[in-house]
Amino acid sequence: MPDQPRAFSIRIFLPGGTADGLKVVEKSNWSGRCVVCPRPLLPESKAREEFQRTGVYILYGPAGEDELPTVYVGQGAPVRPRLESHFAKKDFWTHVAFFVSKDENLNKAHIQHLESRLIDLAKEAKRCTLDNGNTPAPTPLSEMDTADAEGFLDEVLLCLPLLGLHYFTKPAQRERTDLLHCSGPDADAYGYESSDGFVVTAGGRARGEEVDSISRGFSALRSNLVELGVLTQAANGYQFAQDYTFSSPSTAAAVVLGRNANGRTEWKDDQGRTLKELQENSATVL
Repeated sequence: MPDQPRAFSIRIFLPGGTADGLKVVEKSNWSGRCVVCPRPLLPESKAREEFQRTGVYILYGPAGEDELPTVYVGQGAPVRPRLESHFAKKDFWTHVAFFVSKDENLNKAHIQHLESRLIDLAKEAKRCTLDNGNTPAPTPLSEMDTADAEGFLDEVLLCLPLLGLHYFTKPAQRERTDLLHCSGPDADAYGYESSDGFVVTAGGRARGEEVDSISRGFSALRSNLVELGVLTQAANGYQFAQDYTFSSPSTAAAVVLGRNANGRTEWKDDQGRTLKELQENSATVL
């Protein structure tokens, strides 16, 4: 039987007393600390001691309707000068989340390793448009330092979804018995609900042509997925090259069918019951 995830607690401190302001995030039994800063608050927040430390950071901003967000991963020793430069030169981002060590055990080699690994994970997940160019080569680390950096990365990856940052995770590889089906002209795909969206499994077919009434956002998302290699050319359309997490069942259905779609009625089980019916039956049982 697979191990169950280990329970942990998170503390979020709001220095400014508002939920949409600066956030300082700490996790139980971890020496790291995360700071989430809205862009307009950077000038008044950068004097905090966390900004003077060595760390890795993620710049991000909102995407258009059903488009992929833009993300930039970087590192600094300390992070403050790098963020000041991005404040002046990069336009897309509205927030930054950065990670430092409370005991100052992160060094330049560690954060270069973390930067490289996060960029690689984002490229594999393909859930954002990376503003980075090439993946920087990390400084070679000793076996011990590599273990320390990877341990820090594991904790970062646990914290990121709590901040709404799902750009670095792919669906877990496991056998599913609850797959739902979505089909239409030149479209035939399977998927399932997950904790952060709806996953369409590899091998499914998506329609190549789009109907004229498809929303601009869904059309742009399909183009993004083709560019990223999530959708590859196949007979009469596209094929999913990997398991892929969408923000909702409707977004997943729209990409598969090439038109606007209600995912709660388009996705069905092997008995023809819609996702809506399954959800309603589940709520009744509860």
